[in-house]
Amino acid sequence: MAMQLQFAALIGFAALMLLAAFEDLRRLIIPNALTVSLCVLWPLYAMATPTLFGTLGSLGCAVIVFLAGALCFSRGYLGGGDVKLLAAATLWAGPTGTPALLLLTGVLGGMLALFLLIPPGAHLATLARTKLGSADASLKGGMATPVPYGVAIAAAAMIVIFLPHFR
Repeated sequence: MAMQLQFAALIGFAALMLLAAFEDLRRLIIPNALTVSLCVLWPLYAMATPTLFGTLGSLGCAVIVFLAGALCFSRGYLGGGDVKLLAAATLWAGPTGTPALLLLTGVLGGMLALFLLIPPGAHLATLARTKLGSADASLKGGMATPVPYGVAIAAAAMIVIFLPHFR
């Protein structure tokens, strides 16, 4: 029964992460409802291995990542939705997966930012936003090239969370 709950939670996790990536690409906004849903769904995933260290470690890592992210947000380095999504992903990754999650998010986010700096990449992102229904998203925030960092966070989270299940 616990494995079935964990499997259902993983399916929900994947769907919510894909939706967060899509919304960030489309509107450069990650809705709060998605991150709250990820946090509400997490106990089903955590029930499969109910250890006090794992549960408290996951909560502690998520709080630390959120506080560090809030500092980055206050300095204008990250968006608020990105901070909340990364903290929710950290909750799922736990203490053992958090370093890999943060490293992979940085690598994928850097690759995404570099891709968006080249003219074809920037044009492709603008075209995608226009086709998906948010033509004015590229003008938001004052950045020369807006980076939908939620895409990198979601990709890294899905790799880190799902990889151990395929071993």
